[in-house]
Amino acid sequence: MRPLAAHRATLTALTALAPVSWGTTYAVTTEFLPPDRPLFTGLMRALPAGLLLLTLARVSPRGAWWWKSAVLGALNIGAFFPLLFLSAYRLPGGMAAVVGSVGPLFVVGLSALLLGQRPSPRTLLTGIAAAFGVSLVVLQAAGALDALGVLAALASTASMSTGTVLTKRWGRPEGVGPLALTGWQLTAGGLLIAPLAVLVEGAPPALDGRAVGGYLYLALANTAVAYWLWFRGIGRLTATQVTFLGPLSPLTAAVVGWAALGQALTPVQLAGMALAFGATVAGQIGPRGKGPAGTRTFSSSEKPAPKDSKVTLVKVG
Repeated sequence: MRPLAAHRATLTALTALAPVSWGTTYAVTTEFLPPDRPLFTGLMRALPAGLLLLTLARVSPRGAWWWKSAVLGALNIGAFFPLLFLSAYRLPGGMAAVVGSVGPLFVVGLSALLLGQRPSPRTLLTGIAAAFGVSLVVLQAAGALDALGVLAALASTASMSTGTVLTKRWGRPEGVGPLALTGWQLTAGGLLIAPLAVLVEGAPPALDGRAVGGYLYLALANTAVAYWLWFRGIGRLTATQVTFLGPLSPLTAAVVGWAALGQALTPVQLAGMALAFGATVAGQIGPRGKGPAGTRTFSSSEKPAPKDSKVTLVKVG
């Protein structure tokens, strides 16, 4: 393997650790955390992680990045976390994961609007295949659907997809690393959730040892480390490539359910896992050659383009 290809494979693998970690969120939420507290759970996941990363980075936003961090924090964290946990609490059988698996299609559409990247038929087919594969994995155990849960899952997916594309469009300030950018967003999102949690859910619930351990895991490994890897990947890969790693989250949830919770996997589910994983791999393969499809993707740490220039991403397909 050539050095450039090896570097990209390593970067992709490290970025993929984020959705793999997020795939454990459902099991941790149902097995360790207090029930029906989506806002408090989102707060405990976001704010401690954000403050930790801010302490490590020791860099504050400057200029326009105060409002950009607030917008990204609201989309990627402040709205996404409560909606995600609300859907996880209310939807059975991994339906939240199925709705979330359409994220690549959302990102493809938003990339066309905000990044000037026209989707190829291959990209659309790959996104549909990923969503279909995930549905085969998690829908068999689904019972009656909760309308509020479905709306929350759709809204969380749309919020995270918009945040992913804007993160790619805006990059990050020169000299500022992904650690600081992640800390800004997590802190902004956590501060947005805090007053809502108090107003809607009241005082924090009593926590036993299992709940404390669950929240520590969510804040550190599942959020601080995972989101740092995710935003680092967004800065160096295309938005489409990053979002096509998303189906790894419900696939991981299915594997955790099988390995840790004693849930059986049928042949249809195994076929769905193979299809979704194949679509994930296909979403990382870019074309060879020059021209628009082979345009270089710059790291967000490089000098930004002028305001009137178009940001071009490498097409997938």
